[in-house]
Order: sequence, then structure tokens, then C-alpha cells
Amino acid sequence: MLKIYGIPNCNSMKKAFDLLKSKNISFEFHDYKKKGLSPEKLNDFLKNLGSEIVLNRQGSTYKQVDEQTKASIANIESLKTLLLQKTSAIKRPIFEYNGNYLAGLNEKELDSFLTI
Repeated sequence: MLKIYGIPNCNSMKKAFDLLKSKNISFEFHDYKKKGLSPEKLNDFLKNLGSEIVLNRQGSTYKQVDEQTKASIANIESLKTLLLQKTSAIKRPIFEYNGNYLAGLNEKELDSFLTI
């Protein structure tokens, strides 16, 4: 089954939900705000997608981070700490399907990812 990671009040997430529903694709939603994120799952994201994709530098959460913290995230352990504390700084949505991951909402990429 397709699993989507994110936060419910995000416009990208709402668009993803609407898109999947319009295609009659069932999914499970993992809400970071309610369920958090395990270090193991974050490691999966980073391993499969890379830190440049997983960290959402365009979002307001990242923009509010102080400069010292931003400088420290060049270190992967510091990045993991930040992302586990501030899950809103993770790119949204992240899709997981058959052990593969896709970040962001692009309909063509998602169709290809799901082999629709």
C-alpha cells in the first residue's frame, strides 16, 4: 500500500490527497504532528532521497532556524536532530511504495513511481 508522510495542514499534502482520491488510489497517511517520525524512518528517507531533497529549505520552518543551526546541519547527525525535532522542515509529501521513496508532488513523477 502507498504511504504518505507529512502534515495535514500543508497545501502540497492537500493537493496530494485530492490527486490520489481522484485516481482512486488508496493510501495510508502518516501525520508527523500526531505520530512523530522514528530515527529509522528518517534514515530511510535520507538514504533513499538524500539530505538535499529531504530538507525543505523553502519552507517557513527552515527559514525560522537560526544561522548557527543552519551552519551545523552540514553534519548529518545535526541534520537528523533538527529534522526529528522539527518535522515540518522535511519536504512534503514523501511517498513510500514497495520500499521506494518519492519526495514532492509532481503528477507525472508520481504516476511513474506508482507505475500507473
